[in-house]
Amino acid sequence: MTTVTKESGAPAPAGAGAFLSVRDLHVAFRTEDGLVRAVNGLSFDLERGRTLGIVGESGSGKSVTNLTILGLHNPMFTTVDGEIVLDGQELITARESELERVRGNKAAMIFQDPLTALSPYYTVGRQIAEPYRKHTGASRKAAWERAVEMLGKVGIPHPRERAGDYPHQFSGGMRQRAMIAMALVCDPDLLIADEPTTALDVTVQAQILDLLKDLQQEFGSAIVFITHDLGVIADMADDIMVMYAGEAVERGAVHEVLRTPQHPYTWGLLNSMPRLDSDLGTPLAPIPGTPPSLLRPPSGCRFHPRCTFRSEVGGTRCAGEPPPLPGGRGAACHLTAEQKRSIFVEQIKPRLR
Repeated sequence: MTTVTKESGAPAPAGAGAFLSVRDLHVAFRTEDGLVRAVNGLSFDLERGRTLGIVGESGSGKSVTNLTILGLHNPMFTTVDGEIVLDGQELITARESELERVRGNKAAMIFQDPLTALSPYYTVGRQIAEPYRKHTGASRKAAWERAVEMLGKVGIPHPRERAGDYPHQFSGGMRQRAMIAMALVCDPDLLIADEPTTALDVTVQAQILDLLKDLQQEFGSAIVFITHDLGVIADMADDIMVMYAGEAVERGAVHEVLRTPQHPYTWGLLNSMPRLDSDLGTPLAPIPGTPPSLLRPPSGCRFHPRCTFRSEVGGTRCAGEPPPLPGGRGAACHLTAEQKRSIFVEQIKPRLR
């Protein structure tokens, strides 16, 4: 079963007005090669009706964090420590029966690949209707009508006929809409969207994003939106958290972080984005190096082996001392506030224009 431990040094108390509060979350997986520390001391809050965007490279801990919120990890190989409070209910220590009442009802998840998340053996309508029946006790007929209603609400034409189709009979965009209908069928207060537009073309992506915003206004849901795409975050999120190697390295209001980023990793993400106004043949500017192995993460600041500004700090501080992440707006970096401003204005900002 899942191992839940409490370290000395209690985490900060949960946010008073937060619907979802995560405090000092640690998630590790036992493997044949050793312990993979996938999430290391993560804390954040999310209020109803707001969207938190989480960005970072593959392996940064984005999806693991949100699977842990819903208890969707393998308990045989997972160690979880910290505190996750959803609407006053602690989830890490909750029994499986309690988590089953939360999943699909109070909190739901839209997965990245609906073709693997949806069962090929059952019709789309049945798969949407089943969680509604389970959580509300509705009759089979009422649940089917609810499934048809939700398919219409997410923009699928002829929903009554399409409810009887199987996932493989839907296009990629339609399958993603069906996944959203399934996630929203019980009017959840928390919606976790795990890269829901990654495999879609830009027109369908825009439609899905508009749909999520409209449905959030209708249902008042809190949304956690996971993506690699900073452009999507700029359009969708109220707040942003940048993750690297299992840790949050920067957070704040989305317009503040994207206009005046403070962490070298965030600078690298913004600088590596292709631009429509750049000259043809202009090479992209990737972040040097590769993400570290979470079996043996770097000491100190986990980004320091790839950081081109560590010499500005001097000595071995970056390699020996983990930088703290301030509460609210801030970045986990040993550079002083003046150094961050100077580097951004003189070296980073001109490249982003």
